This record gives sequence, structure tokens and C-alpha cells, in this order.
Amino acid sequence: MPEGIVRTGTSPVRGFDFVKLQNQLMKKIILFFLAFAMMQGSGCTQSNKKADRVVGGTCEDCALMFEGIPENPSWQTNIAGPDEPGESLIIHGVIYKQDGKTPAPDVILYVYHTDNKGLYSPAPKQIVAKRHGHLRGWMKSGSDGRYEFKTIRPASYPNSKNPQHIHPIIKESGTTLYWIDEFLFDDDPLLSGQEKSRQEKRGGNGIITLKKNEKGVWVGKRDIILGMNVPNY
Repeated sequence: MPEGIVRTGTSPVRGFDFVKLQNQLMKKIILFFLAFAMMQGSGCTQSNKKADRVVGGTCEDCALMFEGIPENPSWQTNIAGPDEPGESLIIHGVIYKQDGKTPAPDVILYVYHTDNKGLYSPAPKQIVAKRHGHLRGWMKSGSDGRYEFKTIRPASYPNSKNPQHIHPIIKESGTTLYWIDEFLFDDDPLLSGQEKSRQEKRGGNGIITLKKNEKGVWVGKRDIILGMNVPNY
């Protein structure tokens, strides 16, 4: 064979190795299909991810709970600072699964309420969720389902007959967020029989009994049952 001729297959080509080229092309083709398969697999995983089940109906301004939410909330939180005007209040309880017996871990409970003047007053430098005011907080129930928050006793809206109340919103895995009955206090003179009859017992009974402890702090307990009387749950 003349010098400089490389025979590959049946065709002699000067200075060119077809076998080497074919091997390189095959490697590129294999890599391309592997990458394509991985992309398709990733796409399938994303498309097969189940969307949250829609429950609870309309929930006005509830999405504001996500504004400012901590990355990993604790099971307890302190909403009111030491200089917050008002009567100190501690509320605690257990979040249960739908059976009302099994503690539900890792459930986000968001609460917000008025200040001691009955206003949803934002903090001076507050940027997010101003409509909910500055007295707001998050808890993630512990392995035992427990939660607790410390705050002040909210006042009724100015010049109104609305009872004192705290708004709670639930976000659990697999469902959209939903509201449950407000925290109400049985010693509130504005909590009339008619107002009590309006309660839907979403998440269980929201009317709680408050008692002062040895430090003069109001303390109350409310257990929550996920999905109880919540539409489409």
C-alpha cells in the first residue's frame, strides 16, 4: 500500500481514519441519547408530582401567610415583643390528624390578630403583609403535634361589636392552605350567643377558656383537628 494511505473498511483515504471517526460519532450519539433520556425522566418526574388538593373554599388574603415565613418554623413562637402594649397571652395545644386522635407533625399554623387598640397595625419598617399587621407568627407542629404561641390579648375592632379574635390558617402537606375557626374567648362580653352559633367548628371548637397563671399571664388551650368541617377535605 502506498505510503500515507490508511485503509479503513473498503475505502482507502489519504491520512484519515474512518474507524476512529465512527467511534467518536457513536460516543457522541450515545451521550446525546443519555442526556435526552435524563431530561425526559426529569420532565416526567415533575409532571407526575401531585398538585395540592384544593380544600376549604375561598380564603381572603390567606396567601399573605407566606410573606416573611421563616425557612423552618419552630413548634412555638413569640409574636409580641416585651414592649408590646396589652395583656400577655399564651395559647397552646395539639394538632391532630383527621381521626382526632393521632398527632399531626410538620403542620404549619399561621396566626395574626389586632393590637390592643383593635387595629392591624404594621410595624414601622414592615414591608410584607401589612394588612395582617405586625402581630403575626408561624409554628410547625412537632412530632407530638404540639404548638404554642405567646402574644397579647387582641382588642375588638374600634366601635364595633366584633369579639376579640385571632385568625388561624393551616397549611399541611398535600392540601392547599385553609382557614379554621378563629380563636375566641369565652369570657369576652362581645361573644354573644348569636356569635357562638355562627361558628362552623372548622378544625374543631375555637372558643377557648382563658385563665391567668401565677405571673398574671392569660393562658388557654385549643386542640385542632385537621380537615374537620372543612369543605372538600
